[in-house]
Amino acid sequence: MSRKNLYGLIMAGGVGSRFWPISTEEKPKQFLDILGFGKSLLQLTFERLNKKIPTEQIYILTNKTYFSLVKEHLPFLKDEQIICEPHRKNTAPCILYAALKIQYLDPDSTLVISPSDHLILQEDRFNEQFLIAVEAAQEDKLITLGIHPTRPDTGYGYIEFDSKIERKAGKVAEVIQFREKPNLKQAEVFLSAGNFFWNAGIFIWKTATILNEFEKLQPELVQLFKEISIDSPDENSQLDKVFFECENISIDYAILEKSDKISMILTDFDWSDLGTWGSLSEKISSDESGNSAINASSHFFNAKNNLVISSQAKKIVIDGLNKYIVVDSGDKLLIMSKENEDQLKTYLKTIGEII
Repeated sequence: MSRKNLYGLIMAGGVGSRFWPISTEEKPKQFLDILGFGKSLLQLTFERLNKKIPTEQIYILTNKTYFSLVKEHLPFLKDEQIICEPHRKNTAPCILYAALKIQYLDPDSTLVISPSDHLILQEDRFNEQFLIAVEAAQEDKLITLGIHPTRPDTGYGYIEFDSKIERKAGKVAEVIQFREKPNLKQAEVFLSAGNFFWNAGIFIWKTATILNEFEKLQPELVQLFKEISIDSPDENSQLDKVFFECENISIDYAILEKSDKISMILTDFDWSDLGTWGSLSEKISSDESGNSAINASSHFFNAKNNLVISSQAKKIVIDGLNKYIVVDSGDKLLIMSKENEDQLKTYLKTIGEII
């Protein structure tokens, strides 16, 4: 298909609380250079899509409070390329609204939905398999990119696909069902079965196809959003009213878990959702004792498998710690066992850092 009908939607409205204290509600992780590359995760995501999608056809879906941050990181974008949700209502409402806007501009459009805060290092492999997905989407299918699992991880959703399909990167497989984050025993079963891939949250579909599925599976939501007059003087006030009234619902639950049009591209590029400090430590270099550091001159004594990060260049001494995360943001400090990292959000709610 022609690039002139290909549009990117980058999801950049999340808070990224699992990267506290560096990531905060005021400046979440997609706007940070967490990896020390000299570019934010949002900038890296934009550059990746921009290799196949024209600049003027990439849109940022974010919360209205982050409009200025998006402009700061991507100053060449036109204001209308930043689609702001007035209230956080999860991914389905903002994707529906963006699809309606893009359809208004180009009825023959195909959409590429991408999170703003994931890490993909093998971009040539990504681009190759991404183009396979774009072609597959022209067959009236909703396409997701599945990530080949490397371990029985309980932090990801899984996608079960046809076990008869050859398990080769680039193959298009019919999706049987989406599976919620499993416990460890279930994850081990999924891994050994071989026909379960991780759900990366990267989707490709024709605008007409996804809107038809919304009409079929979420008619009340569609009816509500059709109250918005696209490209009219009243659009923003109507948008505020509709988002206030609409259901808080994810695209996975609203559409993907219910649709019979889902197919998956089997991929093999290196990927991380950078969902936790622990996942970050897997992507950066470490010393012979497994210790890693970003933006800090760290000195480790009798210490193993630690991750140390500072928002400012500091000399840091660590003694006697094993499997700990140490993050200094200047006015906040996190010292947490890697084994307890899944409790971070609970702790932040307890101390009033997140609601």
